Amino acid sequence: MTRLLLVNPNTNTRTAAVMAAIAQRAAPSGVTVEGATVATGAPLLDDPAKLAEGALAVQALLAATDLSPFAGVIVAAFGDPGLAESRAAAPVPLTGIAEAAMAEAAAAGRFVIVTTTGLLKPAIDARVAQYGHAPRHAGTFLTEGAAAALMADPARLEAALEATARHALAETRADAIIIGGGPLAAVAEALRPRFPVPIIEPVPAAVRLAVRRAASR
Repeated sequence: MTRLLLVNPNTNTRTAAVMAAIAQRAAPSGVTVEGATVATGAPLLDDPAKLAEGALAVQALLAATDLSPFAGVIVAAFGDPGLAESRAAAPVPLTGIAEAAMAEAAAAGRFVIVTTTGLLKPAIDARVAQYGHAPRHAGTFLTEGAAAALMADPARLEAALEATARHALAETRADAIIIGGGPLAAVAEALRPRFPVPIIEPVPAAVRLAVRRAASR
């Protein structure tokens, strides 16, 4: 049995449970996904300061965890907080959900990112460049309204993400759409059958990449 550890970089345990369940559904037979939530930080990483807190919390959790039973670790926030900093010391491969989603989207062609966290747009676009996908990035599109308010109303969140994704697709004619956010995993799953291009779900994408990395060790 192959075990993966999914680390939730915010303090919302419900979000962690949702992401772990989606990851488990995406995992192939013989792979189990276990969730862990950081002990400190914010319940929603919606600005650069909170993202930085999340990075420190991820590093602390991984440093305090015996990773030897696991074949890989998934960092499940779209800014990939703490991923680069933790890789050098980790005994197993680490995979970020933004890293994995962007790789899958770029493989499909030109892609857009749709997200709720407008204050993180510079950080997200920096990740695109860092991972080498800037030539295929057709833009990052933001929902209207505060991220926390949208997250508190699932129906409104789903409607806002769908409307923004449709606008992004009409404007860019992109080949793929990333729904950018770990806590948005359930909405990404719901939107997938409604669009004529692939909806890239970051959590399942990370599972697929983590499994490949585990198999190549």
